[in-house]
Amino acid sequence: MSKLRVVHYINQFFAGLGGEEKADVKPEIREGKIGPGMALEAALGGEAEIVATVVCGDSYFNENMDEASKTILDMIKQQRPDLFIAGPAFNAGRYGVACGAICKAVSRELGIPAVTAMYVENPGVDLYRKEVAIVKTGNSAADMRNAVPTIAKVALKLARGEEIKDPAAEGLLEKGVRKNLFVDARGSERAVDMLLAKLKGQEFTTEYPMPDFDRVAPNAAVKGIGNAKIALVTSGGIVPKGNPDSIEASSASKYGKYDINGVIDLTSETFQTAHGGYDPVYANEDPDRVLPVDVLRELENEGVIGQLHRYYYSTVGNGTSVGNAKKFASEFAKELKADGVDAVILTST
Repeated sequence: MSKLRVVHYINQFFAGLGGEEKADVKPEIREGKIGPGMALEAALGGEAEIVATVVCGDSYFNENMDEASKTILDMIKQQRPDLFIAGPAFNAGRYGVACGAICKAVSRELGIPAVTAMYVENPGVDLYRKEVAIVKTGNSAADMRNAVPTIAKVALKLARGEEIKDPAAEGLLEKGVRKNLFVDARGSERAVDMLLAKLKGQEFTTEYPMPDFDRVAPNAAVKGIGNAKIALVTSGGIVPKGNPDSIEASSASKYGKYDINGVIDLTSETFQTAHGGYDPVYANEDPDRVLPVDVLRELENEGVIGQLHRYYYSTVGNGTSVGNAKKFASEFAKELKADGVDAVILTST
């Protein structure tokens, strides 16, 4: 019996090309297995072999998604694979988005099983979990040892055409698809059993998990707005011309802090957007449309607000993970508080 042919997708980092300085690498294909593919092929046992590995830089893919997807799909198709595996991406946002997008394209266009793996807070999960088989991993590559065997097990099951009846038990993130099942106990009995277990402090698994929303209670209104120091924060990607901090167009891993002391108006000659998730034309023509420095200066001059804080903070919301967003905010919130800022206006796209 011949082995299953597998094509593996990884980013520039796991291919050993480098980090952010190589994130613009265009798609390329290499024969056989490289990087994590070595452990993956071992976990697949004698049933499958990685015949080729596709490599692409995270920034290149996310900034050229349509073109990159087509190129990569053509590369994969030429290998005549029986199975496609991407990642694992863990909590790397742009990598996760790429893995999800390619798996979706492979499933739709080539009609072969496709599997990827990532941390639950990776933005790729929200974007592709309903259409792609995603193995649940830890937050970082430190979980590689646990992730690889699970990926291999799920991939082989899908390649054999076996049904995944219990995604959680198989290590997969649920797609949110509900199926009718026949069970021994009626619904009322199961509900009472779960209630009793909960009252006794025993473990139980709900049959209808509810979404976990991170609710933030609003602060009280600012008293004396005419004396307040107001700061601007944006996820719209407004940065000084040239994007000096190289904030990514998607799945940002950083934010910038910029001095606008004495700046009355944001112009196309001095500011731009780094955001890749919306048409940048209007934002680049007048960056005040996203970060309203001009209006805040007017309110400052009229005495409606006390003053505009001399620094603003900016990142890109496009595909950025919740974990990174929280980390950014926790860092610069301390600076804002230390600088005596009374309120923040948060703008998006």
